[in-house]
Amino acid sequence: MGILSIFLGTPVIGILLLAFTSRQDSNRIRFLANLFAGLTFLLSCWLVVIYDQQDSAIQLSEQFTLNPKLGSAFALGVDGLSIPMLVLAALLTSVAMLASFTISHGVKSFHICILLLEFGMLGVFLAQDWAMFYIFWELTLIPLFFLIDRWGGKRRHTASLNFVLYTMGGSIFMLISLLAIGHYMPEHGGSLMSSMTEAARSMPRDEQVWVLLGFLLGFGVKMPIFPLHGWLPLAHVEAPSPVSILLSGVLLKMGAYGLIRVVVMLPEAAQVLQPYLVFLALFGMIYGGLLAWRQSDLKAMVAYSSVSHMGIVLLGIAALNETGITGAVLQMSAHGLIAGAMFLLVGLLYERTHTRNIQDYSSLVQVMPRFALFMTLTLLAAMGLPGSVGFIAELHAVIGGYQQWGGLMVFFSLSILIGSAYAIRTIGLLFTGPVKPRMKEIEDLTPPELLAAGVLVTGIIFFGLLPTPLIDLSSATLSHMSGLISQRIQ
Repeated sequence: MGILSIFLGTPVIGILLLAFTSRQDSNRIRFLANLFAGLTFLLSCWLVVIYDQQDSAIQLSEQFTLNPKLGSAFALGVDGLSIPMLVLAALLTSVAMLASFTISHGVKSFHICILLLEFGMLGVFLAQDWAMFYIFWELTLIPLFFLIDRWGGKRRHTASLNFVLYTMGGSIFMLISLLAIGHYMPEHGGSLMSSMTEAARSMPRDEQVWVLLGFLLGFGVKMPIFPLHGWLPLAHVEAPSPVSILLSGVLLKMGAYGLIRVVVMLPEAAQVLQPYLVFLALFGMIYGGLLAWRQSDLKAMVAYSSVSHMGIVLLGIAALNETGITGAVLQMSAHGLIAGAMFLLVGLLYERTHTRNIQDYSSLVQVMPRFALFMTLTLLAAMGLPGSVGFIAELHAVIGGYQQWGGLMVFFSLSILIGSAYAIRTIGLLFTGPVKPRMKEIEDLTPPELLAAGVLVTGIIFFGLLPTPLIDLSSATLSHMSGLISQRIQ
């Protein structure tokens, strides 16, 4: 058994141990869940240590044939695109576990669902076989449905059903696209990503365009791309805060990750659809920012800001050049840290005040100075302030976009201004003015909460000031991908 199998199996071992733990023993359940989430994160860090950043190929590969007749295989591997996502998924799962101490009912089921969700997310980023990728992709729906439906807010049933129907509808188009490429595979050729990439090259261009459109619908729902974002605000608002952290921090990145893989597989189709992709990206950035600006619910504001920030990812992908794709991958990591920190802090504030209406707050800096510090830094990072990882990501995306479209990037600048407006407005309403009587006795962040928020905010600032380690982790793979795209579209 290789390191990747051990890494993928760690959450499963945690699930098995929790299954045999008494549901009345909440302390042991929390300890085991946090232990295995922490072990998974440590293993992800070890993967970064042993990963060769200079090698663009798939590394640490493991492959076992599952069905010789179909050619499907249990194939795992990592490259510069997947490894940052693996670390992000493991980190945010640990943070979500630390934020789950307020869950008071169904503690055992909740933690089992979180570990099962982690297993599915890691499987998506590790899979090197499209059949396996699709299985792990669908697997994440099961725990997420129960996490929202059982532990969510008042409209949790509608939110969970919306999420599942949207995602399953998109998955159907993804499956159709995979089957279409399969027709160009040799008999029993299997479904390995490398083999299907070769098969896609023999497809006529018009078929490639239709196949990419199918993938765009499948992955676009999860990102989400405008106008496929309808499930997102309701799911984020109704989901418990630990689930919102994973939903925004990791689940959205699964869509972007898959889209990058298929754009490399079908670059000629991507070039045909490039004008439409850049329109959707820029429109989504401005649209999401405007909707975030007019929200009074803090969670809804963060949810709509995710639509805007994921538009930056789509813009970087649509640029079809190395700088743009680098910006997309950096934005995926940056948004994971920023959105995770914002949902964590908003959730902790809601648990103390039982309101998410921004108008109900004022001058929290006098009552919760530690919370005010972390929230202010996170909001400044969300608007792309220099010194934060958000700035590094947006800079790469705008340079890549400028290389491709020039003056069209004025709309990118407009979205940044809108983002700055709602971030500064939120800081002003939360932390200035007189202290309201009902807010005088709010408890500041506790040590476990400080640890969870501190890790995320430290990552935001560290990679903003010293981005080279994060960039170098993916540079060889992204350079190779960009080269493959350039060869096919020139």
